[in-house]
Order: sequence, then structure tokens, then C-alpha cells
Amino acid sequence: MENTAVITINNLVKRFPVGGDFFTALKNIDLTLNKGEFTGLIGPSGSGKTTLLNIIGGLDSPTEGRVSVLGQALNDTSHGERARLRRKHMGFIFQSYNLLPVYTVFENVELPLILNKVDSQKREEKVNQAIEWVGLSNKRDSRPAMLSGGECQRTAIARAIVHQPALVLADEPTANLDAENSHHIMKILSNLNQEMSTSFIFATHDEKIMAYLRRIIHLEDGQITEDEKIENPKASA
Repeated sequence: MENTAVITINNLVKRFPVGGDFFTALKNIDLTLNKGEFTGLIGPSGSGKTTLLNIIGGLDSPTEGRVSVLGQALNDTSHGERARLRRKHMGFIFQSYNLLPVYTVFENVELPLILNKVDSQKREEKVNQAIEWVGLSNKRDSRPAMLSGGECQRTAIARAIVHQPALVLADEPTANLDAENSHHIMKILSNLNQEMSTSFIFATHDEKIMAYLRRIIHLEDGQITEDEKIENPKASA
């Protein structure tokens, strides 16, 4: 797999105002992630993993330091430019699914393509392919209320990857799922990572996710304490 840097972070510090003082959520983070990595940010609640994920996704800004994602220096981009980068080149998966309840599976998955102004014929083809990837072809006309938790998360995954993004950010994607559905979800994501060379970053403390990761970055009190490469993940897809 080619070593093309997808994310480069130098001397990242993030502070949040608290009362008349500041809370330092991230301290002196230096990190490089290459194309096709399947990486987890691991740590207890409050360790900074979601804050770091939000900064990588351009949803928040660093207090100090430099962040480059997919060749764009986020420090030097406007809100609009970051939104365009997210829309065209990133996918997001959250534990709460964030599906629109009045839309069918097909319509929820189609949304990123509509935002990217893809024509209707190509949309149909890409949505059907993404729904097939996650094993929901028989549910394409169902609304979220008719789906199980696992099916809702698979719909959210299809939506995140329908435009074949270069980078997918996943915040606790298995938090609301049982063990069987968690493993099903992780196998789907691992297969997509290998087939499409899409880079994945997970923020999690779920051991079921850790078993699939090929790199684990441990965070504690806003600092990287260990950066571990896994040659043979315990749960290979």
C-alpha cells in the first residue's frame, strides 16, 4: 500500500474556555496517517479522542499547531472550504446513526450525492452499490423506524461511503450495537478499507473494534501515550 500521507498533524494543542480559565483537551499532538490505514484512537472518556477526530474532520479548529488533511492545510481554509472538503472527500459515521426518519434507506444514502450534484442516473447506480455493500438491498424502500439498530448503522455506513471518500471518520460506531452486529459492521468496514483503500479512523474504547484495527493510537489526558502497529489483527475480515 502506498505511503501517501492523508493526515499530518504537528504540535497540535486544543484548549476550551471554562469559566475564566481554560481546559487543555489536546497537548502537543504529532501524528501522520497514510492512505489506506485502518486506525483507532483509543482512550477513556475525556482523553481527547473525539476532539481530535473533530479537528481532523474540520468540525473544530486547533488552538495551536498545524493540521493538514487530504492535502489541505485546515488552518488556512475557510468554513466553506472545510465544508466542501468534508462533502466531497470524507465520510462520517456516528453512534446515533443521524438518519432522516421520513426518508427511506435509499433516500438517506442518496443525500451526499445530491449535495455533490451527481446526476440522477449515476446516483441510482452508486446508491444501489453502497446498499449492496452493506447487505441491505432488500431494505432499500424501508424507513429507519422499520429497521433494527444494526440495519440503521449499516444504512449510515452506506451513506458515509456512497461517494467513495478518501477518508472515513467513525466516532463510537458500534456503541449502540450488540456483539454480533458490531462484528458484522466491522467486517463490512474492514472489507471496504481493503477494496477501496479508503482510510478509516475510529474513536472508540470498544474492544470489539480494536480486534480489527491495524494501528492503535492510545490517548490519555490529551496526549498520545503509545502508537502501536498491528501486523495481524485478531479479527481479520
